[in-house]
Amino acid sequence: MSTEESVSAPASGALLLCRAEPDSVAAVAPLLGERMTLLRAGEEWSALVPESGPWLHGDEPVDRVLTGWAAALAVGAPWPALALWWDADRAGCTLASGFRRPVGYVWLAAGTPVGEDEAMRTFANRLGLDPVLDVQSLDRLTWPDPEADARTRLRGLLGVLTRAGVALPTGLDPGEPAGRLAAAARAVPDARRTEATGRRPAADESRLAPWMPWVGGPGARVLALAQMAAGLPLTAWGLRRRSGGWTTAGVLLVAHGALGVVYGLTRRP
Repeated sequence: MSTEESVSAPASGALLLCRAEPDSVAAVAPLLGERMTLLRAGEEWSALVPESGPWLHGDEPVDRVLTGWAAALAVGAPWPALALWWDADRAGCTLASGFRRPVGYVWLAAGTPVGEDEAMRTFANRLGLDPVLDVQSLDRLTWPDPEADARTRLRGLLGVLTRAGVALPTGLDPGEPAGRLAAAARAVPDARRTEATGRRPAADESRLAPWMPWVGGPGARVLALAQMAAGLPLTAWGLRRRSGGWTTAGVLLVAHGALGVVYGLTRRP
């Protein structure tokens, strides 16, 4: 990328981290509706790097889209999903875990914290981080620091997460423009692109098991129907708000539940 291109490139960008192996994430990532690059990001961690997104065209703020995507990846899955995002004005993180309300934190471009301190403690608790050392490190990210901008704050967050096994490949640096980030991700050995938009994971137990661990269990149909019931109003709410991220979360809930129902009906004893 030339100097002129890097100056004019959009300042916004995003990363999605899942506490799961790439094979498990690959089964559900296509349901987000965007082609992404999937790669390993440490022991038992994977990263998804979007190749594009609604925020690049001004359709929707990057934080809203990434919050919806993280929620969609974590719904009904045995792993948490963490979204890191930034634009010209702010940067932040959102952690989604199961059906619980996502928790996040935001810093202004200059590094000024504008989130709730308690969010970091919830963040640490849900990721199983050290309740003393790691929480102290996270708390420092919520203190005023004139020498730490938003990009530095995200790097500090990733520094804490290294103790939980996160290890981003070289080039995946928070604060980089989306295009440069995507190019760096594609250059990582063993990186792969997620399936084309609109395709669905094959309905076989070996692929469903990592993100639908209840498949074939006695409560499978009840849980699948509950997911569909929760997903329909969430989808409607997302459409009313014109929120692609939350609409995706609702659609994934419906699709996730429907797939479970279909699998339960077609599975041979």
